[in-house]
Amino acid sequence: MSHSTVPRSRSEARTTGRTPEASGGGAAREPRGRGGKLSFRIRFRRDRTLILMTLPAVLLLLVFIYIPILGNVVAFQDYDPYLSDNGFVAVLQSPWTGFEQFRRVFEDSAFWHAVQNTFVLFFLQLVLYFPVPVLLALLIDSVVRPRVRAVAQAVMYLPHFFSWVLVVTVFQQVFGGAGIIAQTLREHGHSGFDIMTDPGIFKYLVTAQMVWKDAGWGIIVFLAALASVPDDLYEAAAMDGAGRRRRMWHITLPALRPVIALLLVLRVGDALTVGFEQLLLQRQAVGPDAAEVLDTYVWWNGIRNQDFSYAAAAGLIKGVVGLTLVLVANKVAHLMGEQGVYKK
Repeated sequence: MSHSTVPRSRSEARTTGRTPEASGGGAAREPRGRGGKLSFRIRFRRDRTLILMTLPAVLLLLVFIYIPILGNVVAFQDYDPYLSDNGFVAVLQSPWTGFEQFRRVFEDSAFWHAVQNTFVLFFLQLVLYFPVPVLLALLIDSVVRPRVRAVAQAVMYLPHFFSWVLVVTVFQQVFGGAGIIAQTLREHGHSGFDIMTDPGIFKYLVTAQMVWKDAGWGIIVFLAALASVPDDLYEAAAMDGAGRRRRMWHITLPALRPVIALLLVLRVGDALTVGFEQLLLQRQAVGPDAAEVLDTYVWWNGIRNQDFSYAAAAGLIKGVVGLTLVLVANKVAHLMGEQGVYKK
Protein backbone atom coordinates (compact mmCIF):
# COMPACT_ATOMS: atom_id res chain seq x y z
CA MET A 1 0.00 0.00 0.00
CA SER A 2 1.40 3.40 -0.98
CA HIS A 3 1.38 6.27 1.43
CA SER A 4 1.06 9.96 0.54
CA THR A 5 4.11 12.09 1.18
CA VAL A 6 1.97 15.13 2.00
CA PRO A 7 0.59 15.35 5.57
CA ARG A 8 -3.22 15.29 5.73
CA SER A 9 -3.56 17.96 8.42
CA ARG A 10 -1.54 20.58 10.23
CA SER A 11 -1.51 18.46 13.38
CA GLU A 12 0.15 15.68 11.39
CA ALA A 13 2.46 18.25 9.86
CA ARG A 14 3.64 19.30 13.28
CA THR A 15 4.62 15.69 14.03
CA THR A 16 6.39 15.17 10.72
CA GLY A 17 7.85 18.67 10.51
CA ARG A 18 6.30 19.30 7.08
CA THR A 19 3.44 21.54 5.92
CA PRO A 20 1.30 21.35 2.79
CA GLU A 21 2.89 24.58 1.56
CA ALA A 22 6.36 23.13 1.99
CA SER A 23 5.27 19.99 0.17
CA GLY A 24 4.48 21.79 -3.05
CA GLY A 25 1.18 23.58 -2.27
CA GLY A 26 -0.03 26.13 -4.82
CA ALA A 27 0.13 29.09 -2.43
CA ALA A 28 3.88 28.65 -1.98
CA ARG A 29 4.47 29.01 -5.72
CA GLU A 30 2.69 32.36 -5.98
CA PRO A 31 5.22 35.20 -6.18
CA ARG A 32 4.86 37.55 -3.26
CA GLY A 33 6.23 41.01 -2.72
CA ARG A 34 7.36 42.71 0.43
CA GLY A 35 5.33 41.91 3.50
CA GLY A 36 4.12 38.62 2.02
CA LYS A 37 1.53 40.29 -0.25
CA LEU A 38 0.66 38.88 -3.63
CA SER A 39 2.04 40.69 -6.64
CA PHE A 40 -0.20 42.99 -8.69
CA ARG A 41 -0.20 40.61 -11.67
CA ILE A 42 -1.35 37.68 -9.54
CA ARG A 43 -4.11 39.73 -7.92
CA PHE A 44 -5.21 41.04 -11.32
CA ARG A 45 -5.39 37.53 -12.78
CA ARG A 46 -7.32 36.35 -9.73
CA ASP A 47 -9.86 39.22 -9.77
CA ARG A 48 -10.03 39.99 -13.51
CA THR A 49 -13.64 38.78 -13.75
CA LEU A 50 -14.78 41.14 -11.00
CA ILE A 51 -12.77 43.97 -12.55
CA LEU A 52 -14.44 43.44 -15.92
CA MET A 53 -17.87 43.43 -14.26
CA THR A 54 -17.22 46.78 -12.55
CA LEU A 55 -15.60 48.37 -15.61
CA PRO A 56 -18.90 49.76 -17.10
CA ALA A 57 -19.76 51.44 -13.79
CA VAL A 58 -16.25 52.90 -13.55
CA LEU A 59 -16.54 54.26 -17.10
CA LEU A 60 -19.91 55.86 -16.30
CA LEU A 61 -18.45 57.55 -13.23
CA LEU A 62 -15.43 58.68 -15.21
CA VAL A 63 -17.42 60.17 -18.09
CA PHE A 64 -20.33 61.72 -16.21
CA ILE A 65 -18.79 62.53 -12.79
CA TYR A 66 -15.02 62.88 -12.73
CA ILE A 67 -14.31 64.42 -16.14
CA PRO A 68 -17.02 67.12 -15.64
CA ILE A 69 -15.28 68.05 -12.37
CA LEU A 70 -12.62 69.67 -14.57
CA GLY A 71 -15.28 72.22 -15.52
CA ASN A 72 -14.90 73.79 -12.06
CA VAL A 73 -12.01 75.72 -13.56
CA VAL A 74 -14.56 78.29 -14.80
CA ALA A 75 -15.02 79.35 -11.15
CA PHE A 76 -11.64 81.08 -11.48
CA GLN A 77 -12.52 82.73 -14.80
CA ASP A 78 -14.97 85.16 -16.31
CA TYR A 79 -16.38 82.40 -18.47
CA ASP A 80 -18.20 83.39 -21.64
CA PRO A 81 -19.64 80.43 -23.62
CA TYR A 82 -20.18 82.65 -26.67
CA LEU A 83 -16.49 83.17 -27.32
CA SER A 84 -16.46 79.97 -29.37
CA ASP A 85 -18.81 77.29 -30.64
CA ASN A 86 -16.59 74.78 -28.86
CA GLY A 87 -17.05 74.84 -25.09
CA PHE A 88 -13.48 73.67 -24.44
CA VAL A 89 -12.09 76.48 -26.61
CA ALA A 90 -14.35 78.96 -24.80
CA VAL A 91 -12.81 77.87 -21.50
CA LEU A 92 -9.30 78.43 -22.89
CA GLN A 93 -10.19 81.87 -24.24
CA SER A 94 -12.02 83.12 -21.13
CA PRO A 95 -9.99 85.54 -18.99
CA TRP A 96 -8.75 84.45 -15.56
CA THR A 97 -10.07 86.35 -12.55
CA GLY A 98 -8.56 84.36 -9.67
CA PHE A 99 -10.77 84.37 -6.57
CA GLU A 100 -12.96 87.25 -7.73
CA GLN A 101 -16.04 85.03 -8.17
CA PHE A 102 -15.64 83.65 -4.65
CA ARG A 103 -15.44 87.19 -3.28
CA ARG A 104 -18.72 88.02 -5.05
CA VAL A 105 -20.36 84.93 -3.57
CA PHE A 106 -19.32 85.72 0.01
CA GLU A 107 -20.47 89.33 -0.34
CA ASP A 108 -23.92 88.37 -1.65
CA SER A 109 -26.59 88.42 1.07
CA ALA A 110 -28.81 86.17 -1.05
CA PHE A 111 -26.16 83.46 -0.86
CA TRP A 112 -26.11 83.53 2.94
CA HIS A 113 -29.90 83.49 3.01
CA ALA A 114 -29.81 80.34 0.85
CA VAL A 115 -27.24 78.82 3.23
CA GLN A 116 -29.50 79.60 6.18
CA ASN A 117 -32.54 77.99 4.52
CA THR A 118 -30.44 74.96 3.58
CA PHE A 119 -29.25 74.29 7.11
CA VAL A 120 -32.71 74.94 8.61
CA LEU A 121 -34.22 72.35 6.28
CA PHE A 122 -31.37 69.92 6.97
CA PHE A 123 -31.70 70.04 10.76
CA LEU A 124 -35.48 69.84 10.53
CA GLN A 125 -35.31 66.80 8.26
CA LEU A 126 -32.64 65.22 10.46
CA VAL A 127 -34.88 65.51 13.52
CA LEU A 128 -38.26 64.74 11.94
CA TYR A 129 -37.38 62.49 8.99
CA PHE A 130 -34.39 60.39 10.03
CA PRO A 131 -36.02 58.56 13.01
CA VAL A 132 -39.17 57.67 11.03
CA PRO A 133 -37.69 54.74 9.01
CA VAL A 134 -36.18 53.26 12.18
CA LEU A 135 -39.48 53.39 14.05
CA LEU A 136 -41.46 52.02 11.11
CA ALA A 137 -38.94 49.21 10.59
CA LEU A 138 -39.27 48.21 14.26
CA LEU A 139 -43.06 48.34 13.94
CA ILE A 140 -43.14 46.19 10.79
CA ASP A 141 -40.63 43.73 12.24
CA SER A 142 -42.92 43.19 15.24
CA VAL A 143 -45.79 42.06 12.99
CA VAL A 144 -46.18 38.30 13.34
CA ARG A 145 -47.88 37.43 10.05
CA PRO A 146 -45.42 37.48 7.11
CA ARG A 147 -48.12 38.37 4.57
CA VAL A 148 -49.25 41.43 6.53
CA ARG A 149 -45.63 42.45 6.97
CA ALA A 150 -44.94 42.14 3.24
CA VAL A 151 -48.03 44.16 2.29
CA ALA A 152 -47.20 46.94 4.76
CA GLN A 153 -43.62 47.05 3.54
CA ALA A 154 -44.71 47.26 -0.12
CA VAL A 155 -47.25 50.01 0.55
CA MET A 156 -44.71 52.14 2.41
CA TYR A 157 -42.00 51.56 -0.20
CA LEU A 158 -44.20 52.40 -3.22
CA PRO A 159 -43.95 56.25 -2.99
CA HIS A 160 -40.17 55.97 -3.34
CA PHE A 161 -40.70 55.31 -7.07
CA PHE A 162 -42.86 58.41 -7.55
CA SER A 163 -41.32 61.46 -9.17
CA TRP A 164 -41.30 64.74 -7.28
CA VAL A 165 -43.79 66.12 -9.78
CA LEU A 166 -46.26 63.44 -8.77
CA VAL A 167 -45.53 63.89 -5.05
CA VAL A 168 -46.11 67.65 -5.20
CA THR A 169 -49.28 67.09 -7.23
CA VAL A 170 -50.66 64.65 -4.66
CA PHE A 171 -50.00 67.10 -1.82
CA GLN A 172 -51.55 69.90 -3.87
CA GLN A 173 -54.72 67.88 -4.41
CA VAL A 174 -54.95 67.13 -0.68
CA PHE A 175 -53.58 70.22 1.12
CA GLY A 176 -53.87 72.93 -1.55
CA GLY A 177 -56.43 75.74 -1.67
CA ALA A 178 -58.58 73.68 -4.05
CA GLY A 179 -57.70 70.38 -2.39
CA ILE A 180 -59.94 67.82 -0.78
CA ILE A 181 -59.51 69.07 2.79
CA ALA A 182 -60.09 72.75 1.90
CA GLN A 183 -63.19 71.93 -0.15
CA THR A 184 -64.61 69.79 2.65
CA LEU A 185 -64.11 72.59 5.16
CA ARG A 186 -65.84 75.11 2.87
CA GLU A 187 -68.82 72.81 2.48
CA HIS A 188 -69.20 72.84 6.27
CA GLY A 189 -68.99 76.61 6.63
CA HIS A 190 -65.26 77.08 7.24
CA SER A 191 -63.04 79.40 5.24
CA GLY A 192 -60.61 76.66 4.25
CA PHE A 193 -56.84 76.95 4.00
CA ASP A 194 -53.95 76.60 1.55
CA ILE A 195 -50.86 74.99 3.06
CA MET A 196 -49.06 74.77 -0.28
CA THR A 197 -48.63 78.57 -0.55
CA ASP A 198 -47.87 79.37 3.10
CA PRO A 199 -44.18 80.37 3.45
CA GLY A 200 -44.31 80.03 7.24
CA ILE A 201 -44.93 76.28 7.24
CA PHE A 202 -43.21 75.49 3.96
CA LYS A 203 -40.23 73.83 5.66
CA TYR A 204 -42.56 71.44 7.49
CA LEU A 205 -44.40 70.73 4.25
CA VAL A 206 -41.14 69.84 2.49
CA THR A 207 -40.19 67.52 5.35
CA ALA A 208 -43.59 65.80 5.26
CA GLN A 209 -43.21 65.24 1.50
CA MET A 210 -39.78 63.69 2.01
CA VAL A 211 -41.05 61.42 4.79
CA TRP A 212 -43.91 60.19 2.63
CA LYS A 213 -41.69 59.59 -0.40
CA ASP A 214 -38.41 58.22 0.98
CA ALA A 215 -39.19 56.64 4.35
CA GLY A 216 -39.89 53.32 2.62
CA TRP A 217 -36.34 53.09 1.31
CA GLY A 218 -34.95 53.50 4.82
CA ILE A 219 -37.35 50.82 6.07
CA ILE A 220 -35.85 48.32 3.61
CA VAL A 221 -32.34 49.05 4.86
CA PHE A 222 -33.20 48.72 8.53
CA LEU A 223 -35.30 45.59 8.00
CA ALA A 224 -32.31 43.98 6.28
CA ALA A 225 -30.19 44.80 9.33
CA LEU A 226 -32.86 43.37 11.65
CA ALA A 227 -32.99 40.15 9.61
CA SER A 228 -29.32 39.51 10.41
CA VAL A 229 -29.96 39.39 14.18
CA PRO A 230 -30.00 35.72 15.35
CA ASP A 231 -33.25 34.57 16.91
CA ASP A 232 -31.22 32.79 19.59
CA LEU A 233 -30.42 36.14 21.18
CA TYR A 234 -34.09 37.02 21.57
CA GLU A 235 -34.90 33.54 22.88
CA ALA A 236 -32.06 33.64 25.40
CA ALA A 237 -33.09 37.11 26.57
CA ALA A 238 -36.71 35.99 26.91
CA MET A 239 -35.66 32.98 28.97
CA ASP A 240 -33.70 35.32 31.26
CA GLY A 241 -36.86 37.31 31.87
CA ALA A 242 -36.24 40.26 29.53
CA GLY A 243 -39.41 41.89 28.28
CA ARG A 244 -40.05 43.30 24.82
CA ARG A 245 -38.68 46.74 25.66
CA ARG A 246 -35.48 45.36 27.18
CA ARG A 247 -34.96 43.04 24.20
CA MET A 248 -35.40 45.99 21.85
CA TRP A 249 -33.03 48.18 23.85
CA HIS A 250 -30.27 45.61 24.39
CA ILE A 251 -30.51 43.53 21.18
CA THR A 252 -32.40 45.30 18.39
CA LEU A 253 -31.02 48.82 18.69
CA PRO A 254 -27.35 47.69 19.06
CA ALA A 255 -27.84 45.65 15.87
CA LEU A 256 -29.12 48.74 14.05
CA ARG A 257 -26.44 51.07 15.39
CA PRO A 258 -23.84 50.45 12.61
CA VAL A 259 -26.46 51.05 9.91
CA ILE A 260 -27.77 54.14 11.70
CA ALA A 261 -24.23 55.52 11.99
CA LEU A 262 -23.51 54.89 8.30
CA LEU A 263 -26.75 56.48 7.08
CA LEU A 264 -26.27 59.39 9.46
CA VAL A 265 -22.80 60.07 8.05
CA LEU A 266 -24.18 59.96 4.51
CA ARG A 267 -27.06 62.21 5.50
CA VAL A 268 -24.71 64.76 7.05
CA GLY A 269 -22.58 64.66 3.91
CA ASP A 270 -25.72 65.39 1.92
CA ALA A 271 -26.73 68.22 4.26
CA LEU A 272 -26.35 70.93 1.62
CA THR A 273 -28.50 68.99 -0.87
CA VAL A 274 -32.02 69.13 0.51
CA GLY A 275 -34.03 68.46 -2.63
CA PHE A 276 -33.38 70.52 -5.75
CA GLU A 277 -36.30 69.36 -7.87
CA GLN A 278 -38.72 69.29 -4.94
CA LEU A 279 -37.98 72.90 -3.99
CA LEU A 280 -37.73 74.21 -7.53
CA LEU A 281 -41.23 72.95 -8.30
CA GLN A 282 -42.64 74.90 -5.34
CA ARG A 283 -40.37 77.94 -5.43
CA GLN A 284 -42.84 80.13 -7.28
CA ALA A 285 -45.75 79.23 -4.98
CA VAL A 286 -44.08 80.31 -1.72
CA GLY A 287 -41.41 82.69 -3.02
CA PRO A 288 -37.61 82.54 -2.95
CA ASP A 289 -37.39 83.74 0.66
CA ALA A 290 -38.82 80.42 1.87
CA ALA A 291 -37.73 78.02 -0.88
CA GLU A 292 -34.29 79.28 -1.91
CA VAL A 293 -31.53 76.80 -0.99
CA LEU A 294 -28.01 76.38 -2.32
CA ASP A 295 -29.00 74.09 -5.18
CA THR A 296 -31.74 76.39 -6.46
CA TYR A 297 -29.47 79.40 -5.89
CA VAL A 298 -26.75 77.88 -8.08
CA TRP A 299 -29.29 76.88 -10.74
CA TRP A 300 -30.94 80.30 -10.80
CA ASN A 301 -27.67 82.19 -11.19
CA GLY A 302 -26.04 79.72 -13.54
CA ILE A 303 -28.89 78.69 -15.85
CA ARG A 304 -31.40 81.53 -15.64
CA ASN A 305 -28.98 84.43 -15.26
CA GLN A 306 -26.21 82.68 -17.25
CA ASP A 307 -23.56 83.80 -14.76
CA PHE A 308 -21.71 80.52 -15.10
CA SER A 309 -18.50 81.44 -13.27
CA TYR A 310 -20.40 82.82 -10.29
CA ALA A 311 -22.60 79.71 -10.07
CA ALA A 312 -19.56 77.43 -10.40
CA ALA A 313 -17.87 79.23 -7.50
CA ALA A 314 -20.97 78.84 -5.32
CA GLY A 315 -21.24 75.17 -6.26
CA LEU A 316 -17.56 74.59 -5.51
CA ILE A 317 -17.98 76.14 -2.06
CA LYS A 318 -20.90 73.81 -1.45
CA GLY A 319 -18.83 70.77 -2.49
CA VAL A 320 -15.93 71.67 -0.20
CA VAL A 321 -18.24 72.22 2.78
CA GLY A 322 -20.05 68.93 2.03
CA LEU A 323 -16.76 67.02 1.93
CA THR A 324 -15.73 68.59 5.24
CA LEU A 325 -19.01 67.54 6.83
CA VAL A 326 -18.51 63.95 5.64
CA LEU A 327 -15.02 63.79 7.13
CA VAL A 328 -16.17 65.28 10.44
CA ALA A 329 -19.21 63.00 10.69
CA ASN A 330 -17.11 59.95 9.84
CA LYS A 331 -14.61 60.93 12.54
CA VAL A 332 -17.46 61.16 15.06
CA ALA A 333 -18.62 57.69 13.96
CA HIS A 334 -15.10 56.34 14.62
CA LEU A 335 -15.12 57.91 18.09
CA MET A 336 -18.42 56.11 18.74
CA GLY A 337 -16.81 52.80 17.79
CA GLU A 338 -18.49 52.48 14.38
CA GLN A 339 -16.89 52.06 10.97
CA GLY A 340 -18.74 54.84 9.17
CA VAL A 341 -18.13 55.27 5.46
CA TYR A 342 -14.53 54.06 5.63
CA LYS A 343 -12.27 52.53 8.25
CA LYS A 344 -9.62 54.37 10.19
